[in-house]
Amino acid sequence: MSAGNIKSQEFLSRLPLFNEMAPTEIDRIAKGTTEVRIERGETLFRRGDPCVGFHLVVYGQIKLAFISANGDEKVIELVGPGHSFGEALMFMEKPYIVTAQALADCLLLHVNKDVVFGELQRDPVFARKMLAGLSRRLHGLVGDVEAYSLRSGTERVIGYLLQGETEGGTITLQANKSIIASRLNLTPEHFSRVLHMLAAKQLISVSGKSITILDVERLRNYRD
Repeated sequence: MSAGNIKSQEFLSRLPLFNEMAPTEIDRIAKGTTEVRIERGETLFRRGDPCVGFHLVVYGQIKLAFISANGDEKVIELVGPGHSFGEALMFMEKPYIVTAQALADCLLLHVNKDVVFGELQRDPVFARKMLAGLSRRLHGLVGDVEAYSLRSGTERVIGYLLQGETEGGTITLQANKSIIASRLNLTPEHFSRVLHMLAAKQLISVSGKSITILDVERLRNYRD
């Protein structure tokens, strides 16, 4: 067994999807798992490419986006360490409908669909966990539609900041502002205006990619 397989097994065993599996089951998954290393700016796959499994992020960050014929981009999701993407299309046996690009140097694991389908037939608990993961993803997408439809741009930015808050109230933006703005269905200019307005009201302070929440309760209750 290669060192790469051992590392894959260790990482797989820590993921919620696989953490209740026995070592022998993890071994079977690892046999259908390959490491994928891509550098910042590289494209992992494009819309229309075949989907023959799903990916897990070990480190780095992947941007999933729609790209129009004239090059305009709409960011759908930013996927970080410990998270996965591609499961739904794998089950549908459809090509990718988005483009995936690395926002940082990345190490990914690609789990082949054949080994996943084999485990689904063998283990009903694994099947339930796969369904739960897909349901969480669907719930998140429904939440996005609600936010875009019913919330103002300011409310979307505040929600993003509160979601990313860490101990001490500091958020480090994991992508440039134009990408985050697209994720929130805003223009970069609108996103920047909201940050400047919140800073002027002394709700946040902004220093490069670091944003500090100065008053969590006031920010949470702020309305346009």
